[in-house]
Amino acid sequence: MTQSFNLTPFARACASAFAFAFAFAFACAALFAASMAQAQTAGTLMLRGGASRITPNVDSGDLSAPAIGGTKIDVRSSTRMSAGLTYMLTDNVSIDAPLALPFTLELDGAGAIAGVGKIGEVKAVPITVLGQYRLFDAGTAFRPYAGAGLTYAKFFKGKSTAALSALTGGTPSNPTTLSVDSKLAATVQLGASYAFGASWFADAAVLRTFLKTRTTLSTGQTIDVRLDPTTVALSIGYRF
Repeated sequence: MTQSFNLTPFARACASAFAFAFAFAFACAALFAASMAQAQTAGTLMLRGGASRITPNVDSGDLSAPAIGGTKIDVRSSTRMSAGLTYMLTDNVSIDAPLALPFTLELDGAGAIAGVGKIGEVKAVPITVLGQYRLFDAGTAFRPYAGAGLTYAKFFKGKSTAALSALTGGTPSNPTTLSVDSKLAATVQLGASYAFGASWFADAAVLRTFLKTRTTLSTGQTIDVRLDPTTVALSIGYRF
């Protein structure tokens, strides 16, 4: 003989409450385990990839004689695919190396020659190493950080335009060429990372490099320019 049992409303409520409590406890345990897996602890290696945009904050000097008085230059922004490598020395201190494909910086006439448009371009690779301090505990999903270090700004493949040649006495058969000096400069950084999943994270950072350089023309003329570029980098990364 089979006997059936009907739960009272109170018993059903108790059963539902127990089931909810069990599910909640299980979810908390899973989140705790995930946070432990996400921890940016000492010895963690983090790789990331995304995009970076460099915006020069140009303060141009004048082109040396012979030149029209007040001849200056401006430099356009450039965006490229980028990456980076971070190693946690301790739970809060890390060393970071941002990486990027070469940026193409286009040079425009400014000052007395503001209307001539593009006068040249140059490739730039910023080689940067930063020390960082990350806030909060190693297992926290959201971790702001600040960094400081050095950047070696490598400039190469400088190209001029017909406009620059016309301004400086060049000809189609003997055009004016240009080169930009590579320089070592200080860099500061503010950023934050946010962990999602067991090993993945999103990262956003703003860097400012205090960079002054010199452009030299094949005519012997020079122009000193403070670039002080601001870099904004957005990326997705993976922790090992």
